[in-house]
Amino acid sequence: MSHPDSAHLSVRYRLSEIEHRYGKNVHILSDPFLLSHLAQLCSPETQQPLVNQLVEAIYGNLVKILINAEFPKKRVRVPTRMIGSHPEAVFEGDLVDPDQAVVSVNLARAGTYPSHICYTAFNYILNPKQVRQDHISLNRATDTSERVVGTNVSGHKIGGTVKDAIVVFPDPMGATGGTIISAVDIYKKGITGPAKKFIAVHLIVTPEYLKTVLSAHPDLTIYAVRLDRGLSKPEVLATAPGTHWEKERGLNSKQYIVPGGGGFGEILNNSFV
Repeated sequence: MSHPDSAHLSVRYRLSEIEHRYGKNVHILSDPFLLSHLAQLCSPETQQPLVNQLVEAIYGNLVKILINAEFPKKRVRVPTRMIGSHPEAVFEGDLVDPDQAVVSVNLARAGTYPSHICYTAFNYILNPKQVRQDHISLNRATDTSERVVGTNVSGHKIGGTVKDAIVVFPDPMGATGGTIISAVDIYKKGITGPAKKFIAVHLIVTPEYLKTVLSAHPDLTIYAVRLDRGLSKPEVLATAPGTHWEKERGLNSKQYIVPGGGGFGEILNNSFV
């Protein structure tokens, strides 16, 4: 019987994230690689097909971060190709539990491609029988001044229970919060559960978004590559995010994000309506 090497037992993963005052469920990543890709993605000069390539690169890395930080681990013993010559040639350590159920939710239309990227990645590292993609069709409801007043849900296709599953919402822009609130409501109120956890995975979030969604769903875990609060006053921008949460602003009068990247539903689909 070989003895396990302690080096890979109880593997710990540490997030690289910025300091803030939004609470323990919010993770604003501190990642130069992802920030560089996101800056290029938000540039006015960036068009298809580079848009999709950048989204794939960013969300491909976000899946890795998410699995490392949020998914359960399992102690395993795996023989290697050297087992024929050495009985010690067995790796033992803590790996991702392949039997964790996960649901990637396509929030059409900005979330369609990000969800597909996550769904595909989950299938490679988890038992595919435990991986599912659901679809919810929804969009902003606006008034005559183009201000967001709610969310229109026009339909959904949900493939079953979410009991003990990790439910992931890969939605690029966390602007007002209405979309995520409506989506989580659908699962909590109408789908058999409870889920193990709900996780929203964004490119950009605003302080307004964080306040709104956490007020409605304080159990929601949020990951974002970047926090945008560009319409805040200079003295607020000089403080750690969340210090003066009530004074932070990232949304303009039409509730688009500043600095932001424009409407990602439009950009990803080359459909500017």
